[in-house]
Parts: sequence; structure tokens; C-alpha cells
Amino acid sequence: MPTAGNVRTKGLSGALLRFQVMAFITGVLLAVMTVIGLPYKYLFDGSAAWYSIGWIAHGWLYIAYVVVSLDLVFRMKWHLGKALLIVLAGTIPFMSFVAERWVTRRVKPILDLPQ
Repeated sequence: MPTAGNVRTKGLSGALLRFQVMAFITGVLLAVMTVIGLPYKYLFDGSAAWYSIGWIAHGWLYIAYVVVSLDLVFRMKWHLGKALLIVLAGTIPFMSFVAERWVTRRVKPILDLPQ
């Protein structure tokens, strides 16, 4: 587990907050589009504008999620495998919530250390 000595702690709390917000927003939108949008489109033959706008919004918000995720990964000096799993969590319904909990549990103890 990283310690305060080998992690860039300056700005870490802000990076964690940005990650938490983007993980929540991306996760909620992806869940809504998957649970409501896809059945609407394919079971009820729907073609509403909100369906297209929802997927476009998820795409743009996912880019922001990737940026804030990589910012946190670089600050924590995590390896490429962890970075890849965290970033890909935004593409699987409900996994961004799991990634957010996992990341928060690893970053919070470092923020509570005396610096």
C-alpha cells in the first residue's frame, strides 16, 4: 500500500473528489441508458431524441472520467494494470461504483496520514 512518502499528496483530496463525482455521474448515466434506454430502443422500437443524446452525453462524460481517473492514478503512482481497470470501469454498467469504492478505500488512509 502506498504511503504519504511515495505519493503526491498535494491536491490528492481534490483529485479524489473529482474522481468520485465523475464515477458517480458516469455510472448513473450508463446505468440509466443500459437499464432504460436499451430496452426502450430494442423492445419497444423507440427512437426518441433522449436516447441518442444520452449516449452522446455518456461518451463525453466518459472522456472526463478517464482524465480525472488518470490524474488520480498518476498522483497515487499506481501501475498500468490498476489504471486500466479503473478506466475501463466506466464502460461496464455499475462498475464505476465498484471502482469508486475501491479507489476511495485506498486513498482515504493516505489523506488521513500526518504530512
